[in-house]
Amino acid sequence: MNIQLVVDADGCPVKDEVVKVAKRLELSVIFVANRQMRIPNGPRCRLQVVAALFDAADDWIAENCNEKTVVVTGDIPLAARCVAVGAEVVSPHGRILDAESVGEALARRDLATHLRDLGLPTSGPSPFDHRDRSAFLQALDRVIQGVSRRLGRSGG
Repeated sequence: MNIQLVVDADGCPVKDEVVKVAKRLELSVIFVANRQMRIPNGPRCRLQVVAALFDAADDWIAENCNEKTVVVTGDIPLAARCVAVGAEVVSPHGRILDAESVGEALARRDLATHLRDLGLPTSGPSPFDHRDRSAFLQALDRVIQGVSRRLGRSGG
């Protein structure tokens, strides 16, 4: 299986969960950040530090993913870029963002930004809790299984 996990590491609350899944399935994980940070230990885990520039981590991720990549990010514009090149995306809250759902997620994000710009109250992200971890693990397993089946059919 040549599936690779790529994690938008800055502020990611599910790093340990990603590594547990990667160890179980013998997958490699690249944590991408614009600064040095501790990452969970794993035999196939590495930290990719990019320049400390705005969107440098997002740019690296989008430029280095493909149909064999599962990206973990809560960043909707980054998710859209990854989906556009064939990657699968799972948010830390367990939401699967694919070609069908990422457009709606972008529209919702843009609407919330517009409302905030107008000074209207909007709800921020919900607090992260144990249900999110469980939802994330289920979604990540489901996405990896789907990519694995797809790659098996295409000889990848």
